Amino acid sequence: MTRLVYEAELTPIIGSIFQPTGFPDIGTATFTRYQDGDKVPSLLVESVQSMANRLEGTAWDDAANAPVAEVAGLPWVRVVRAGSDEFLTSSRLEAHRLASAFVRDSTLDGRPVFEVMTERLGLAKDTPLNRPAIARAVAALDPFCLIHGVFFAKKEWWGQPRFERAVSAVIEAHDVQRAVSGGRKSDRVRHQIDEDAAGAAEGYGSIPFHRIEWTAKDILASFVIDTELLRSYGLPQPVTETLETLAQWEIRTLLDGGLRLRTACDLKVTDDRRHHDLPSATELHERLGELIPQCGEVFGDGEPLTVEWTAQKKTKKG
Repeated sequence: MTRLVYEAELTPIIGSIFQPTGFPDIGTATFTRYQDGDKVPSLLVESVQSMANRLEGTAWDDAANAPVAEVAGLPWVRVVRAGSDEFLTSSRLEAHRLASAFVRDSTLDGRPVFEVMTERLGLAKDTPLNRPAIARAVAALDPFCLIHGVFFAKKEWWGQPRFERAVSAVIEAHDVQRAVSGGRKSDRVRHQIDEDAAGAAEGYGSIPFHRIEWTAKDILASFVIDTELLRSYGLPQPVTETLETLAQWEIRTLLDGGLRLRTACDLKVTDDRRHHDLPSATELHERLGELIPQCGEVFGDGEPLTVEWTAQKKTKKG
């Protein structure tokens, strides 16, 4: 099997309407779905990019600024402010993960992390990329990058290695209708705006507004794990199994924990028959507990690599 596919039917927890994701300039992403030759009005509830962030978020404890206990033992990069232990960010939080500017522009024991990464990835001029070796080096720094992807895009990183997402997810709504409503921002003190008085631009006055939400016959969350991609890296078997299990654990944790995507978009699973073969969170946690200790050859002791970041000056052109 080269893919593991899971689906879950969802419904709003409160009422029948929900607020999908919106995009600058275009608003809601609507499209036509073709089913049995019929056109079905549909929309994107949550994009692939956003779902990647939500899956990663299941493994992070915001209050502690650290990974959750279930994934302890997996390496990651911790970024602190130079000259202190003030936590700033990490390879688990950054959009570009290990290739983030906050990681790349930091120092490790006085050495630029950019140079350290180049060395660890084995990047050299006029040298073909050794993908299995690079994958192993990435796994030793932060294995989540092999699950959710990373692109070392700087041209000074010879060959600019890229690892695609091994797990993808999306939430769509099918057979949708608009639910148009509105409201009024009320000012209980300033009932009328005089010509010379501060008004709406300054936050005063009562302002009516409209809003568009949606209803749907079906809301479907879909998940795909590319197991063939994970195997192609040639990593030791326990490491490959750990990555696959970790992806399954993220999916299960996200579904079990609820999908509160936005204030007006709080969803729950209504039919788990489509992902009945996805192991329970307990089973997956126990499996990770068995696998991770077997991966010391790649993951090391699992302690974070702490690097120091100093604010960079703007690069001058010309």
